[in-house]
Parts: sequence; structure tokens; C-alpha cells
Amino acid sequence: MQKITPHLWFDTEAKDAAEFYVSVFENSRVKSVNTISGTPSGDVDMVSLELCGQDFSFISAGPMFAFNPSVSFLVACATKDEAAALWAKLSEGGKALMEFGSYPFSEAYGWTADRFGVSWQVMFVGERPITQKITPTLMFVGDIVGKAEEAMRFYTSVFSGAVGEVMRYGSDQAAETEGNIAHASFTLKGRQFAIQESAGPHEFSFNEAVSLIVRCESQEEIDFFWKKLTAHPDSEQCGWLKDKYGFSWQIVPTAMDEMMASGDQEKIGRVTQAFLKMKKFNIAELKKAFAGL
Repeated sequence: MQKITPHLWFDTEAKDAAEFYVSVFENSRVKSVNTISGTPSGDVDMVSLELCGQDFSFISAGPMFAFNPSVSFLVACATKDEAAALWAKLSEGGKALMEFGSYPFSEAYGWTADRFGVSWQVMFVGERPITQKITPTLMFVGDIVGKAEEAMRFYTSVFSGAVGEVMRYGSDQAAETEGNIAHASFTLKGRQFAIQESAGPHEFSFNEAVSLIVRCESQEEIDFFWKKLTAHPDSEQCGWLKDKYGFSWQIVPTAMDEMMASGDQEKIGRVTQAFLKMKKFNIAELKKAFAGL
């Protein structure tokens, strides 16, 4: 089981987006589609999928949140032709943020918001080995510029991870602060992530459009991660929280995944009504709702 899973919130397009990405990336498939009713957003589609063998979760739950470049997905490519082909598919109907071309850090690179608004960085990595095809990348802007390294070390401490390669801005990059993170990699529970920061003027920041799900086997595990990560009590709802950098996490029991996949709409409805009243999930109460107790 993948411990930490990227979660993308769409208005109504979760199923369409999943089918599109599965067609774009090799070794990809839609694993399941479930619909739950009785939520504040009405009927909600929940899609579980694999992209390049990595787990993702999508939801169609209304227009409350919009994707932006504060979270992007870096796709490592072994050849320039592969990078060009992926760029052509992902950029079609979207908006280029950095045009595809040659840059000092890659001979074939581009950054695009696709037709759904999701940000992708497509990069030819040369001779470097590819150990994970798609890497979620967090960009720190605005009032959290300068805190990327602190955040990376905080996350690795919470999840017993490790910091990898760190590249910093130099004195020759006038728009940036020397020493800040240009790009850095780190691992959490065996998955690779990246972080960067930009001091330029940006009209976006982290929001719930992209979050990370942490799947927990026990109440003790839920309690541990909740206590470590939550920093904004007003944002606590239905297993969601925001950390001290404004990034969203979902702390979810694996037992609830099993309940929602049961196919029993009456039981699922009871579980849904139970979790809608919760901030931090209570596994015992969810199991009672599922059993009708």
C-alpha cells in the first residue's frame, strides 16, 4: 500500500481527467470509481487510479478550489522525444507556464497547466536514473518564501524521511534570495517529493485542490500524524487539515477505504453521514456507523 497519495479535487471532471491521464501515461489504469451521496456537494465521484504505477486519488466535489502552480507534478523522461511527446499531449488545450525547449538544467523541458488546470513539469533528465516517474512538487511563494528548507526538514522528521539533493539560488539570480531553495528532493515513506520557492510576484498559494492523503492502519497512527501536522483548527474537517505552511493533508484510516469500496450504498451512506460530522477521524465510530450500531 502506498502510504502517501496525491489527491486532486475537480469540479465535475474527475472521471474525465482520470481517463485522459491514463491514456497519456504508460503503466496506468483506473482502479475504481465510487459515488457517494448526501454530502454538502451532493453526489460526489471518487476515482482511484495509477499513473506510471503510482497511486493517485481524484474527486469531483464542486468548484470550490482551483488548481494552480503551487503544486505541480514533475515527469522525468529518459529521452528528449519522450519529453516532447508528453508535452504535446499534456499542453494541448492548456496554458504554457514555461514553453517547451532547452534550458540550462535540461535540454528538453516545459511547464504547462493542462486542460483541467493541473500543472505538469515535463523534463528530460539525461543520464540520471529514474526511480520514480512522477514527483509531486511544492512551490513556496508569498509569505512562506524562505521556509522551504524548514518545511522539507519538518516533513522528513514527521514521516521518518530523508533529504536528497538541494540546489540553491546564487547571487546572480537577482529576482531570488541567495541561498533559498531553487529545487530540492526528499522522500517520505518511500515516495519522492520535491520542493522549490520563488520570491517573484505570484497571485496563488496552496489550497485544497491538491492535498496529500496519509493512510493509517490504526487510531494511534491517525492521532500521531494529526497532532504533528495540524496548525489551523478552522481548517479541520472530515479528516482534512492544514499544516503551518498552509498545505493540506488528509489523515484517513485504511478501514474507511474498505468501507467505501464495499458497494453497499446503505452502509456507505451511514459512514458518510458519520464522517461529515468529524474533524479528526474516529475509526471506532466509523465502524459502528458501517455496522448500523
